[in-house]
Amino acid sequence: MKNKGGVVLLTIVVSLLCVYYLSFTFVAQRVNQQAIDAATVDNTTDYQKKQQYLDSVWNEPVYNLFGVDFTYKEIKETELNLGLDLQGGMHVTLEVSPVEIVKGISGNSTDPNFLKALDMAKKNVKGTQLDFVTEFYNSYKEIAPDQTLASVFATAANRGRISLSTTDEEVMDLINTEVDGAIERSFNILRTRIDRFGTSQPNIQRLQGTGRIQIELPGVDNPERVRKLLQGVAKLEFWEVHEMQEIFPTLQAMNDVMVKEMQAELPEISAEEGAETTESEDLGDLLSDDSEADSLDADDLEAQLASDSTAVDSTFNSQVSPLFSLLKAQYGLVYDLKDTAQVNRMLKNPKVQQVIPATIKFMWLVKPIKNQDELSQDEFLELYAIKSSRGGKAPLSGEVIVDARQDLDQRTAPAISMNMNATGAKKWKKLTGDNVNRRIAIVLDNYVYSAPNVQGEIPNGSSQITGNFTLEEAKDLANILKAGSLPAPTTIVEDVVIGPTLGKVAQDQGMLSIFAGLAIVIVFMIAYYSGGGMIANLALFFNVFFILGILAQLSAALTLPGIAGIVLTIGMSIDANVLIFERIKEELKNGAGLKQAITSGYRKAYSSIVDANVTTFLVGIILYSLGQGPVKGFAITLMVGIACSFFSAVFITRVFVEWFSKKGDQSKISFTTGLSKNALSGLNFDFISKRKFAYLFSTVFITIGMVAMMIKGLTFGVDFTGGRSYVVSFDKPVESSALKVALGSSFDNQGVEVKTYGANNVLKVTTSYLINDESDEADANVKAALVSGVSDFTSLTYVQDDSKAGEGNFTIASSSKVGATIADDIKNASTQSVVFALVVIFLYILVRFRKWQFGLGAIIALFHDTLFVLSAFAIANMLGISFEVDQVFIAAMLTIIGYSINDTVVVFDRVRENLDIKAGGDMKAIFNESLNSTINRTMITSVTTLIVVVVLFLFGGAVLKGFSFALIVGILIGTYSSLFIATPVVIDFNKEKK
Repeated sequence: MKNKGGVVLLTIVVSLLCVYYLSFTFVAQRVNQQAIDAATVDNTTDYQKKQQYLDSVWNEPVYNLFGVDFTYKEIKETELNLGLDLQGGMHVTLEVSPVEIVKGISGNSTDPNFLKALDMAKKNVKGTQLDFVTEFYNSYKEIAPDQTLASVFATAANRGRISLSTTDEEVMDLINTEVDGAIERSFNILRTRIDRFGTSQPNIQRLQGTGRIQIELPGVDNPERVRKLLQGVAKLEFWEVHEMQEIFPTLQAMNDVMVKEMQAELPEISAEEGAETTESEDLGDLLSDDSEADSLDADDLEAQLASDSTAVDSTFNSQVSPLFSLLKAQYGLVYDLKDTAQVNRMLKNPKVQQVIPATIKFMWLVKPIKNQDELSQDEFLELYAIKSSRGGKAPLSGEVIVDARQDLDQRTAPAISMNMNATGAKKWKKLTGDNVNRRIAIVLDNYVYSAPNVQGEIPNGSSQITGNFTLEEAKDLANILKAGSLPAPTTIVEDVVIGPTLGKVAQDQGMLSIFAGLAIVIVFMIAYYSGGGMIANLALFFNVFFILGILAQLSAALTLPGIAGIVLTIGMSIDANVLIFERIKEELKNGAGLKQAITSGYRKAYSSIVDANVTTFLVGIILYSLGQGPVKGFAITLMVGIACSFFSAVFITRVFVEWFSKKGDQSKISFTTGLSKNALSGLNFDFISKRKFAYLFSTVFITIGMVAMMIKGLTFGVDFTGGRSYVVSFDKPVESSALKVALGSSFDNQGVEVKTYGANNVLKVTTSYLINDESDEADANVKAALVSGVSDFTSLTYVQDDSKAGEGNFTIASSSKVGATIADDIKNASTQSVVFALVVIFLYILVRFRKWQFGLGAIIALFHDTLFVLSAFAIANMLGISFEVDQVFIAAMLTIIGYSINDTVVVFDRVRENLDIKAGGDMKAIFNESLNSTINRTMITSVTTLIVVVVLFLFGGAVLKGFSFALIVGILIGTYSSLFIATPVVIDFNKEKK
């Protein structure tokens, strides 16, 4: 083997990197356990207290690696995350309404043709991927072909941008720009909100090509609050800012309150020690402009902070609260980012709030200021003292802004130009006139985005905001300034809540599946391949280790479908070793020496392994590109698993095999046992002659399945149909059919489905009640109807916290809402992914084997497998065994496609090899020989993968029941189709049958 040293070096480097990245995961789990311990009393965990603990250490060092400190925030950014289905939390997809944005750009025009076009466009885009703005234009031209867009959009607010002579194309460009800007603004506003919501690792992403924003909030225990927060209207305001000398008496009073509390907690510090300290009024020097005093006091502060902390910095800190001791600048209230949690706790102290007058309220700068020293990683936040009126109303709000855009100032530096309407200009003139040489804060959602200094009165409402802006910062601020005049309302179109108890159950089931599957495969490989099996198991260990390490490095989330991907990879990763070992055994039977057999075995198996892995990897890419949510998690795990299994099975095993066989035929390494020595050897079954029986069997089964589908149909999940579903847990078994009847009246006799979910005391309730109403009120009404109906039927009491459910209670462990529009999108994307996968695989087979018959045979077999699995679901549903068809099912279907083509490619590869060796020979004999020579590998791979999937079916939990059932059918039928469908079809379409 060439480059053996390179393989060893790469293995060591990747292993060390995996250890490095996974170490952060273990540290994060340790800190999380500490938070649980701190929040647990009498075996009951207060999740709010747990979150408070995690927030308190968010910017604190919790891990020291080789002298480098890592904060909890940095640890969480690098750890292997758990998906919401494994830890509980909330997944929300919001949609920004382009209708309201277009109305806003038009100045809320009442033109009847304009309003008709909006209504028509809304109807046309429903359940499609059509762009709303384009559809609006087409509708407008259909209704009023002779009317220009400028006649509607040439308003006073758009003066200078749109005139009556502006073409439709130019107006459309402006509308598209404003809609994109509004969506981006909503994204930034939501990101700012959730970053301060109080979850340790929120995730937000904009779904490109749509007006949707996807948010994941782990550990949320108050979904109603989250919904209110996410859908709240952004409030843009302009506030006057207090100067430091104006508020110093208040700051001093706040400090005195905190000092008294600190002294009460430090009884060991005597009054005499306190009397010898600096007078409290000297604290003002910390904020003075006197440079000599600054230097002196800064040195004194630095010396005090460096002193022995066992007495809490002794006397100095007994007189100085965090408000002053943590200051990082003399010009204002500037703090290190990691200290802001401590300052916030002080500001929320009821005693401190009592000394803050009503005319002052504190607001943080929205984004940290980075240290000017490029070598420093420090970040700072400024706390602004806002001048508040007694009514709490801002002097000026954002509705008066008619336009804001990024511009350049006189020095050609990035700036922001802002224009106001007549009402705003009048108020702005007074506000700026009263605050010359003072600052005015631009505030959104109670966070300061900028606080420019007023250089003079601005009489006409046209202003330019200058400062040390980057081009990107100037664009962002200009976009934020439009929040008042051009609101972008958001609607929750998908909402999934998973309770922590259900998440923990799923986590335990997932880990059990991994370990059980791993253990069975390890035992089987040793029993079948002896020493070779032990090497394959070692490679399997590296494979799983690399998968977890790389997922941690990518900061990917490990979901329950992701665990299914790992379990599946365990089964499929054995395939490469089986191919190699079977080839080695063939070479040994043909009389080759051990070393020659190993070399030939790896060489001859290589092309099959590459083809099989590439086709499955292509399926993973399609899944990732077109899938959503849990399907993406599965796709990432599958692709990483394929790459890792290829490296470990082909290269790492080669190093070990050659090491143990370096003595040649005298080596003790073996690839057979008593169990496998003569297994399936010398088989000479005529597969090709039996193909018509196979065609008949498949046709009959699929026909029965199609009939069952027409009669009873399939059970579609809520992400395909739209609606709401709830997982309800009881303290004792409840009959699902009786509850379904009882809930009918609660849901106004609209569609309701109730089925057992994993255990007989857990039911999943799905309903289409109020399916077209996506408002919060509708969510509350459906949930109330469910709780009322279940309570009436069972005489049990509803408990909101699923961790506190017990005898006489029931709880909703998780809930899911999918709007009709997004359900249509998911269904369309799923269909596209399956069709696209079939086309891509056909093209790949065509290129690799250079005969269209091979591509056609592969596609017919895959299409056959897809229909067979659907038929199995329909027949099972008719027999009363219901499995949901949802996104995870589509992931299973694509996995089956990948697995089946894997099998087929191995056979095709042997056919190609034999055709080259026996050119001109009898085609049927060559195909039969190829099938018989690969049957050992086909059966072993199928058995190992099937064992793992059966383990997943038994222990993977209710979420993966349909997924694993589809895989069980798919693996069995995929093996069958490789032998009796794909290869015979090539023969039937080949003119040269002899």
